[in-house]
Amino acid sequence: MTTIMITGASGNIGKVLVDHLKKDYELTLVDIHFHDVEPALLEGTIVKELDLTVLGNWDGLLEGIDYVIHLAANPSPYAAFDDSLISLNYKMPYYLFKESSKYENFVKRIIFASSFHTVSAYPKNVQIPVDAPVRPGDLYGVSKAYLESLASHFAFTEGQESIGIRIGNFDENLDNPFINEADLAEYVSPRDLCHLIDCALNATLIEPFLLVNGLSDNRFPRLDISQARTAIGYRPLDDAFVMKGFFKDDNGDPVELSETED
Repeated sequence: MTTIMITGASGNIGKVLVDHLKKDYELTLVDIHFHDVEPALLEGTIVKELDLTVLGNWDGLLEGIDYVIHLAANPSPYAAFDDSLISLNYKMPYYLFKESSKYENFVKRIIFASSFHTVSAYPKNVQIPVDAPVRPGDLYGVSKAYLESLASHFAFTEGQESIGIRIGNFDENLDNPFINEADLAEYVSPRDLCHLIDCALNATLIEPFLLVNGLSDNRFPRLDISQARTAIGYRPLDDAFVMKGFFKDDNGDPVELSETED
């Protein structure tokens, strides 16, 4: 069976992906702890509690791994340039790509979580294509721009294939009464992100590095997802504006996306 290692597997995205992938793949889950994860979710997986900011903990970790989904990071947009950000968002991904280059016969592809924050300083009325120059709105976004560059470097100098996904607002609660149109424009649903990961796992790449935007099919998307559609076959099903009830029929029920398109 195909093997996948997921770093940061106990996080919000990690838990959703574990539930989605474990029936079809042999999963190795790595995080510093799994205290907040239901034991049933971990059944049938290999669990390793490791601090991946420690170089020695990578010894042999990637042997026999076909794919890596790298989620582990300091995810705070308010992160300061301190030891936590440097260790988690700079050193750890470097260790991943450096170690993976030792196992070119094993690690076929690294799929990593980049972020909308790499371009969040663009005006809110601008839809941002994936090839727009990076414009981070915070130091977290700066660290993700570094990750994208690091992956590109290892792809074109070492041949380590990778796909980066600029993930939008995954944790946004659509029931939040204070959510606004800008939040909805940046939303990606769990269902669509799982599908996007499927696409990234199965895609045939023209070049060894690909970067895609990861949003749902929102009526007014902040990021342009057309490249993800054409390059890896992404077909999102959800629209945050419909899910929030911005578009309703005469009975007050949410209208499906296809029913509102002209």
